[in-house]
Amino acid sequence: MTVVSLSSERKFRRSPRNPLLPQKHDDYEPLEVGFNGASFSGAVFNLSTTIVGAGIMALPATVKQLGLIPGLMMIILGAMLTESSVDMILRFSKAAKSTTYSGVVSDAFGGGGRTLLQLGIIVNNLGMLIVYMIIIGDVLAGTWSDGVRHSGVMEEWFGRHWWTSRSFLLLLTTLLVFAPLISFKRVDSLRYTSALSVGLAIVFVAITAGVVAIKLMEGGIGMPRLMPELNNQASFWKLFTTVPILVTAYICHHNVHPIENELRDTAQMKSIVRTSLTLCSSVYVATSLFGILLFGDQTLDDVLANFDGDLGIPYSSLLDDVVRISYGVHLMLVFPIVFFSLRLNLDCLLFPYAIPIAYDNRRFFSLTAALMGFIFVGANFVPDIWDAFQFTGATATVSVGFIFPAAIALKDTHCIATKSDRLKSWVMISLAVSSSTVAICSDIYSIFNFDSGVGS
Repeated sequence: MTVVSLSSERKFRRSPRNPLLPQKHDDYEPLEVGFNGASFSGAVFNLSTTIVGAGIMALPATVKQLGLIPGLMMIILGAMLTESSVDMILRFSKAAKSTTYSGVVSDAFGGGGRTLLQLGIIVNNLGMLIVYMIIIGDVLAGTWSDGVRHSGVMEEWFGRHWWTSRSFLLLLTTLLVFAPLISFKRVDSLRYTSALSVGLAIVFVAITAGVVAIKLMEGGIGMPRLMPELNNQASFWKLFTTVPILVTAYICHHNVHPIENELRDTAQMKSIVRTSLTLCSSVYVATSLFGILLFGDQTLDDVLANFDGDLGIPYSSLLDDVVRISYGVHLMLVFPIVFFSLRLNLDCLLFPYAIPIAYDNRRFFSLTAALMGFIFVGANFVPDIWDAFQFTGATATVSVGFIFPAAIALKDTHCIATKSDRLKSWVMISLAVSSSTVAICSDIYSIFNFDSGVGS
């Protein structure tokens, strides 16, 4: 194995694949003196934080649309398919002797495949980070929805001032929270903030469960709809629009390799993926169940918006604020984990043969500042997040999470795919392509139908 010394404190080693040829820098494994590798628990928290983002708030509405029983079953199925797709990526990466997701795609489909994957990850992560910042702005400064003003917590507490405006609060969040956290060069450095982020997601579940328990004792909870309502053909096709949301809720593939590469024992990665998916799917099932029980048919597309009024129990206003603040802080802590793989993949796309970005401070901070500036501007000027969220989920996210892993297994460059791999791959591709097509067509139809309705 060839070792290239950058300095006494900086080293990186070539991956075993083609050691005598020039390699793209994402095929190098970073080494650092004094770092003995990430722990199992730290990796679980980082991967779980990658998974549990904004999608958690869309799941109750998804379950409402599907019905309680099919909805919860789809959440569990999403976790199972995600585990299968990540397992395929890891196994084929080892066969290809690659330490990155883009590397194993390149092994199967060449440079064109690598570029398509990197573009998919960049589009997916940029979209998610803009959505995260918009939701944080909604929580802190408020927003307009259907002509109604929803106040943010800062506005409720201190009134409307220039320093409670959306732009100023997002700028303050960027400088005081995001800037320090996105400056870390190792994903393992975020393990403590990731643990706190997962804890805050559990706080949301606990509060919702507590409110449901109180209202159950008072007889204030109705029977939720167990199956979907299929009144016409349009309502049937609309069920498929939930699939991109479910895929988005579990997307973590872009961070699997960065987390694995820092482990003390890379053989633990499969157990880490399973543990993280079990934890996250449990949070998703609980969130969806309690959300539907609490709000029923009044469950909004973003269930966080339901926590903007009277919950029908004592201290309702205080609980509303706790839920919104805890979720806002949760997203602030998810942000750097998603940003990590965004920066890495954009750097690999722009500078494929440069040394790893962690060893080039000028490139690292220039790219970080440029991306953060783009996200900040996007969060302040994008008018509506949910149509963009669904469109991104139906294209880039579905491709990164299902289509590329399945295509790698079907290509089977190293002849290691099993019959089960092929079967799962065809299921994932069929589900991804069909649901994405229907979801995109449904969204476009809804947009144009809404416009025509307004015009009439």
